[in-house]
Amino acid sequence: MDLRHIVSFSGGKDSTAMLLMMLEKDWPVNDIIFVDTTKEFPQMYDHIKKVENYIGREVTKVKIAFDYWLGEHIKTKGKNKGKIGYGWADFRNRWCTSLKREAFVTTANKSKKYNPYRWYGLAGCPDTIEYHGIASDEAHRAKRNKYVDRIIKYPLVEWNITEKQALEYCYAKGFNWDGLYEQFVRVSCFCCPFSRIRELKTVYQKYPELWDKIKEMDKKSFRQFRPNYSVDELEQRFKLEEAQINLWT
Repeated sequence: MDLRHIVSFSGGKDSTAMLLMMLEKDWPVNDIIFVDTTKEFPQMYDHIKKVENYIGREVTKVKIAFDYWLGEHIKTKGKNKGKIGYGWADFRNRWCTSLKREAFVTTANKSKKYNPYRWYGLAGCPDTIEYHGIASDEAHRAKRNKYVDRIIKYPLVEWNITEKQALEYCYAKGFNWDGLYEQFVRVSCFCCPFSRIRELKTVYQKYPELWDKIKEMDKKSFRQFRPNYSVDELEQRFKLEEAQINLWT
């Protein structure tokens, strides 16, 4: 059986560096799949277009129905039958990560057509080799990902490329995400509850239109945004911190 080589492309610094280095080294790449939560920063979508222009290839884009699963889906089984939505993700229920994996695997499997309003329960795609952008200084994440039905490779770990080196490489190629990595350590969904407090504060201060979207999404969630803070409490904290700074300047 001929294996297909599929790049899992998040658009971030590590997956971008991995993809460009693979192509430079003439590694086989049959498809490049970007799973879109629809909650990326606008700069990320611009970045993906730049990457497509640079490599002369199209990235396969597949959207998950984030808002539907957050606060509209009606559960039909189990003890939560009849309850609406999964709410904000937490450490015990990272449903958004699971959905991204489902979307990737289903799209990689050419015999299936991905439906964003369905949960597939797929574990892997046995006729593919997946390439994931994890840098060498996070190799422990790669060791954690052990699957019997998936073949996953981590080229940056193999090449001993750190996160810092990956970012510098991307900058040297002309990719700068319009300054996102100068504001955030990690660039993921703008509404991610796992983001650092200071990065959520950056969203509040510099991206008010995105912060307003978080507030609208929060209305659909039965679960508090973070264990220690609601969205409203975070906003009050940020306002208080700004007031204190203004008092001393």
